[in-house]
Amino acid sequence: MKQITSIQNSFIKSLVQLQEKAKARKQSGTFLIEGKREIELAIKGKYELETILFLPELISESEINKLTKKQIELIEINKEVYQKLAYRDTTEGILAIAKTKSLALSDLNLPNNPLILVMESIEKPGNLGAMLRTCDAANVDAVIIANPKTDLYNPNIVRSSVGCLFTNQIATGSTEDVIKFLKDKNIAIFGATLQNSNFYHIQDYTIPTALIVGTEATGLTQAWRDNATQNVIIPMQGEIDSMNVSVASAILLFEAKRQRGF
Repeated sequence: MKQITSIQNSFIKSLVQLQEKAKARKQSGTFLIEGKREIELAIKGKYELETILFLPELISESEINKLTKKQIELIEINKEVYQKLAYRDTTEGILAIAKTKSLALSDLNLPNNPLILVMESIEKPGNLGAMLRTCDAANVDAVIIANPKTDLYNPNIVRSSVGCLFTNQIATGSTEDVIKFLKDKNIAIFGATLQNSNFYHIQDYTIPTALIVGTEATGLTQAWRDNATQNVIIPMQGEIDSMNVSVASAILLFEAKRQRGF
């Protein structure tokens, strides 16, 4: 088995670039995953793993084989190399190099009556990761990111989503392309915005539904407001007029799930 014990190793340096640079991830078509749970979810999500690096004092080769259920290249590393690559302190001593997936709208496999969350221009990886967790909890049919502002395989998103990046069906596209995609499939568009809105809980989400949320700073762009089947609002009873986008998404999604009988 191959062993690497130097952080100056050229392969290790290339993996550091994968962690730090979206450009490196895009060029190689790969990214790093940390932790047993995250790797297990990636496998369930049909992500292809190329290589696993592990710290033998924290996880054994037999444990890895049980996790992956097939032969994958294993590289034994030491603590110094692991700490150089690991994005957080406690991830069971295991990292995987995985291939990215196509994020084309045309690749989405939707049921007859889908429930979709569309996020427009969400910049903060923590928010995006939290929303992916909510989408997994609500078992939505697809997540679409319109006008993405951050690389989906950013390690912050992998971490904050606790692996739910891999359990959701995800696509990206421009706002214009996403609107056309939804309209072509006769999916009702409910935009979460203050302008020309009705209360969210009086809408019918039992039909093919896309819930659209935007950034807290600027909200949805005019294109969504103009093309919405109905704009919706969550009534505020305090002094502020909006809430964290991940919280708003959860409220909207679980109202839709309630109407659909979960």
